[in-house]
Amino acid sequence: MPRPEMTKHRGFPGRLPGTDFQFVLRRSHKDGATKLVARERYADRRPADRRADEGFMAALWAHFGDAPFERGNLDAGRLSWLFEREVVPAEDPFDPEDYQALLRIDETLARQNFPGAFNGEDGF
Repeated sequence: MPRPEMTKHRGFPGRLPGTDFQFVLRRSHKDGATKLVARERYADRRPADRRADEGFMAALWAHFGDAPFERGNLDAGRLSWLFEREVVPAEDPFDPEDYQALLRIDETLARQNFPGAFNGEDGF
């Protein structure tokens, strides 16, 4: 059985520089895309996890800006920390288990929650 189609976002950083926080997948999963779910971000999250969220948002903004984008090879786990808050569905109906699903950045909320992602502090 062939693997599902998955857009590879060329030029998108593979991980947060200097860490093992992954941003993209190398290949699609044979059973299809992992479901996107909104993960709760508690106030006591580690600083490294918070930096990874902000770095990922900075990379999303630098690569896509305010335009809708395909989920493609973006890591589902990393996206889920932002999903249904700073990153929202850009189509209705939305399939959270589809590599071709369209997303967009809620710029207002993203700027409020991750101001450093928009002022070039993260190097993306």
